[in-house]
Parts: sequence; structure tokens; C-alpha cells
Amino acid sequence: MKLLSFAIPCYNSADYMEKCIKSVLIGGEDVEVIIVDDGSTKDDTAEIADRYAKMYPTIVKAVHQENGGHGQAVNTGLAHATGKFFKVVDSDDWVDARSYKKILTTLKSFVEGEEPDMVIANYVYDKVGAKRKKVIHYDNVFPVEQMFGWDDIGKFKIDQYILMHSVIYRTQLLKDCALQLPKHTFYVDNIFVFEPLPYVKKMYYVNTNFYRYFIGREDQSVNESVMISRIDQQLSVNKRMIDSFISENPQNINCRKYMINYLRIMMEVSSIFLIVSGTKEHLEKKKALWQYAKDKDEAL
Repeated sequence: MKLLSFAIPCYNSADYMEKCIKSVLIGGEDVEVIIVDDGSTKDDTAEIADRYAKMYPTIVKAVHQENGGHGQAVNTGLAHATGKFFKVVDSDDWVDARSYKKILTTLKSFVEGEEPDMVIANYVYDKVGAKRKKVIHYDNVFPVEQMFGWDDIGKFKIDQYILMHSVIYRTQLLKDCALQLPKHTFYVDNIFVFEPLPYVKKMYYVNTNFYRYFIGREDQSVNESVMISRIDQQLSVNKRMIDSFISENPQNINCRKYMINYLRIMMEVSSIFLIVSGTKEHLEKKKALWQYAKDKDEAL
């Protein structure tokens, strides 16, 4: 069994995906790298994936599928994963070499059968043109480099919530909770992190700047104008997260509080973009979102 499976969703990513792939290949035979070509048509994404699979046949898998969006590419990566742990790295991002070695050493240190359900590490906003790179760390929230549970965590700041960039899940936990992200939908990384949380009992935090989150492409999903144009997809994700929370009804008080606060932040982000757009239709959608949450909460 491999120690760590990386899924790299790729869609017309030829201009930057090799930097991502090379960064995770440093792990050698301890890892597997699943490059998911999500129906790319405009460039050499498929050929690059196949080339790396041929060069590193014991490490890299190239999987080609009809276009299903980021979520379906993550689903495919998880379906092919054989590693004990699972990490998603977007094709325009990469991992830091020094931190990577620390992460692998940490994962190897866990006793068989006593592995954490979730490993958290820091991530860096690698914004084009920024002189200083913003680091999101959690050393004031989590015990450092020791096993802990929900009852051991501190208070999160507004920018400290656990994102796909910071999390490594135990693969079997994701399969046990039957995680399936929706097709052709943006912002599903929030679902990826959120829905498994009621199943998480043991966690481990490594205080190292592992993930480099690139910000600078005009077509990125976090671009303000892009987010407004895709607001219906963001609302769909919000509603699914609300439904998931109500359905799972997490019993641990701290887990429950965290999920409620995370939900509130996601809904506030959606509300801000709906207000910024300024249309009557979008203001009605903002009102409907909060009413949806209220109705679901009253039904609990």
C-alpha cells in the first residue's frame, strides 16, 4: 500500500500542471500521483499526463474521463486511490519540498490502526505580485504534532478555517462516508472538507507550510467577477452543505459549532457577492438562501 495518494484534477492545464506534478513526485515510491484529465480538449494535458505515467509507472497513474468538472475529477482520483491517506492538489498549485518531507515523515510515524482521520498543515497564498506571501497556520487552534480530538481545539480566527489546501484525509474515511462530489459544479472543495467532518474523531496538526495556493489567473474560480457569474453554483453548494449538516446532525458539540460557523461564513460570502451584483434577482436569492437555512434548522 502507498502511504499517500495525490489526486491532481486537470482541465486544459498544460501551461502549469508540470510544476505541480514535479512537486509531488519528490515523494518517490511512498506516494502515488493520480493525474485526472477531465476531458481536456484545448491543449496537451492528456499527453502530459500519459508521458508522466510512462516515465514513472510505479508512481503515476493517468486517468482520462469525459468532462465532469472539478468535483468529478476528485471523485475519480479517490476511486483510484490506494494510499493510506488522500490529498487533492489543484493543477495550478504545488507543494513545498521541505515541508513535504516533514509531512511524509509524520505519516510514516503513525502506528498501524492508530492513524488520524485527518491531518492538517499550513498553506500559503502565493499571489502574483505580492511581496509577502500570506501563511494560514493553526498553531493557536490545534495542539502541535500530537493526536487530538474535537474537544482539544481552540478558537478559529476568520481566515483560519480548514480548507482543501490544508487537509489530508485518511482515504478509508472518505470511502466509508461515501463522499461523492457533484458534477459540473464549482466550489465543491467546501463540500470535500465539510461533509466528512462528523466522521472525524482523531486529528493531527503539522506546523509546516506545505501547500502553495496560486492566485493570479484571470479565469480562476475565486476571481470576484467569476464568482458572481457562477453564484448559482455557490448557492447550490451552500444548500448541499446545509442539507448535509442537518442529515448528519453531528453530536460532538465542538464539531457541531465548527460546522455551523463554517456554514455561516460560506453563506455570508455568497450573500456579499449577491449584494455586490446589485440586481433585484440576486437580492431575492440572498433572502431565499437564509430562509432555506432557517427552515431546515427548524425542522431539525
